Amino acid sequence: MIGVGLPIYSDKIYQKLTFDVRPPKTTCRLFSLEYYHRFQTFLFTVGEINRDLNILLNVTLGFQMYDTCNIPHYELQAALQFLMDSRTAADETQCISRPLFSAAIGATVSSNSINLAHVLGTFRYPQISSSSSVSILSNRKMFPSFFRTLSSDLVQSKGLAQLILSFGWTWIGLVALDNDYGLQGIQPIKEEIVKSGACVAFIEYILLGQADRNAPHIAKTIKESTATVVVVFATDVDFVLIVNEILKQNITGKIYIGNAGWVRSVLLSQSQYFPVLSGSLGLASEDYVVPELSQFLSKIHPSRSLPTTWTKMYWEKVFSCQFPSPNQNVSSANPVKVCTGSERVEDVKNNSNYISSLKSTYYVFAAVHVIAKALEDLRSCKRGEGPFFNGTCADIWNFKPWQLTYYIRRVQLNINVENGRFFNDNGDPPGVYAVVNWQLKADGTMTQVKIGNFRSKALPSWAVTMNSSLIMWNQGSKQVPSSHCSDSCTMGFRKAAQQGKPTCCYTCVPCLQGEISNQTDSVNCFRCPWDQWPNPEKSKCLPKPIEFLSYEDILGASLAATSILSSFIPAVIWGFFIHYKHTPLVKASNYSLSCLLLQSLSLCFFCSLGFIGYPDHDRCLLRQVSFGLVFTLCVACILAKTIMVVFAFMATKPGSNLRKWTTLRVSYRIISICFFLQSILCMSWMSMAPPFPQYNLEAKPGLIIVDCNNGSPVAFWAMLGYLFLLATISFIVAFLARKLPDSFNEAQFITFSMLAFLSVWISYIPASLSAQGKYTVAMEVFAILASSWAVLICMFFPKCYILLLRPEMNSKENLMMRNKDKRATNRL
Repeated sequence: MIGVGLPIYSDKIYQKLTFDVRPPKTTCRLFSLEYYHRFQTFLFTVGEINRDLNILLNVTLGFQMYDTCNIPHYELQAALQFLMDSRTAADETQCISRPLFSAAIGATVSSNSINLAHVLGTFRYPQISSSSSVSILSNRKMFPSFFRTLSSDLVQSKGLAQLILSFGWTWIGLVALDNDYGLQGIQPIKEEIVKSGACVAFIEYILLGQADRNAPHIAKTIKESTATVVVVFATDVDFVLIVNEILKQNITGKIYIGNAGWVRSVLLSQSQYFPVLSGSLGLASEDYVVPELSQFLSKIHPSRSLPTTWTKMYWEKVFSCQFPSPNQNVSSANPVKVCTGSERVEDVKNNSNYISSLKSTYYVFAAVHVIAKALEDLRSCKRGEGPFFNGTCADIWNFKPWQLTYYIRRVQLNINVENGRFFNDNGDPPGVYAVVNWQLKADGTMTQVKIGNFRSKALPSWAVTMNSSLIMWNQGSKQVPSSHCSDSCTMGFRKAAQQGKPTCCYTCVPCLQGEISNQTDSVNCFRCPWDQWPNPEKSKCLPKPIEFLSYEDILGASLAATSILSSFIPAVIWGFFIHYKHTPLVKASNYSLSCLLLQSLSLCFFCSLGFIGYPDHDRCLLRQVSFGLVFTLCVACILAKTIMVVFAFMATKPGSNLRKWTTLRVSYRIISICFFLQSILCMSWMSMAPPFPQYNLEAKPGLIIVDCNNGSPVAFWAMLGYLFLLATISFIVAFLARKLPDSFNEAQFITFSMLAFLSVWISYIPASLSAQGKYTVAMEVFAILASSWAVLICMFFPKCYILLLRPEMNSKENLMMRNKDKRATNRL
């Protein structure tokens, strides 16, 4: 028979004591999902062992279970009941006698475990706790028969101290319970902090004798202190009152370092506590999965699981519903979800609160297995080879408590721990903890993310290993917060001592330009190599960042998208011209040259893409050449159209021999000559001094600009000047011919288009000379797009307007009438 003292409720109702009447009976409250899962784990483990034919054959484990509510006198009452039932007694319904009480499992709270251990230890009855961690329980002289499956707080305190010091914090606040658990847990942390040269800003205690736990005073102290980091050594039930007061006083910007008592608490994982606890760090008991427990828990149901009262409360807690009572009146204003009993545990298995409530079940599982294995070792003892006097063995049906204690002390188990003895000489298991960080999930709930480990037997001793890059601090920040007596000297600063102040107080002096300090509270700064530059924090030397106009850049992506979309507009207009090519307007516009001009404009838009992206060797060679040739083709088409307008008018005069120059072949020859001259110029440029990529280190300090060196500035400006020449000739000729009385004179449109073209490129020259880096390239791309749009709008939008919106104007009579009007105007 195993005596079990496990709580189902996590708190009690505090009664006001007057000391003149008998104190009222203590009432438990706050049903705990985590505690209930521990209870079910105990049932599961006992049943599993009883069905196992490889252990305790023909021996059945039984138990007496008491809900202690974590109340000291309930714990003692349960212990005394165990001892009273330790002798056999007749049972009215069975022929066999009641089995012998062998061991106790409990208590949950360390202070209660101390009381229980004094009572049970007097008779050497073994006691195993699954969650009491106070370090004094390791004293074998005071507690000779106490064991635990959770490691001592001394191990945890050492780990918390090392975790704090690993971030370089030197100004720390301490908060702890005012019982054995808190006092013995916080003292080693304080000693390690002081030993390292850091300072303790304040020490406050959570007073268990007060209903508010001294929360207003503690919260006020935290608020007024300049310490950013506060170590809290407490349980979740007690700390939640402090957190509520912190929320009430609107205290933010603090980082809380927690022990295993609350750092994975389901109670504190609610969304309303995120402003306070986000970014918290702590040591939590390592997660161990109990085999097949999940399947066992899924079979729990209010109609068939005992005790029914607890099971119903469990059901309501898990599914956030409520079983109707006979006298209950459901309010329409506050409707309550009714439990139907058809809910499935499988539907909430992935819920963070449900998962968190299973994290401590392993320690109950291990406690039962320790007792079972010790009983099996006791039963398997061979006569004459026993550990007791003269090689005697204990009788499984009539053993002494100290005999089972002997076997428990030496039990060997291989359930998620190191091989060998489960307990050390002090009755403690190996210290294994997970370093966790409180982070916000996508669904708005908090979760504890494992970022590292702490093992007491690691080399070197007390080793904390973690991945700091996974940490999300308060408000989602990735920057390690500062907690120092004075302003912390972060990376990029060096510290200078302050006369008459403690060693953890100093003045921070920033590193000079070009220098870094790559450690917190560095004494000296170091200069970066000539080809590197400090990062903005001056914490390390980095290769100078590379800048160019890329597609990933917002500016580059916008220009690229504009280029691609713009290139389709000439194609659409070309389609209109093909559809209306037999109309007078299109014929008068020189259909063939207009189509060639539209094609060249589409290429003009496309050629701007060559300026976006990493300027490698091929891109540098092609982008200026493609720009020059495509724009030469475009301007040459406009020049040919302008000359054809002049020739057409002169050919209409009597006796003129210029009719033979108005053919399409002459237009193509003009375009070919213009294009050929630009091609010769570009080929000479490419053969003599071609463009090449270069790293510009001088334009911006701390930045490497990757751009294309034009190779020969003379060739580049000659190519651009040739374009200016063609555009200027077209502008002059078109301006002079703008009032020629042709049937449809394009000279006006050409005049405006070339005026806009020249204005854009004249403005480009000073703009490009004043810009630096990728903005120089962006200016050229913008000039290409703007000049192309200027030509497109001035040359073709008026024609599209007539073709699509004013078709009545697209007639020979209308064009002839406009011709007569022009002649009349000229005569006037």
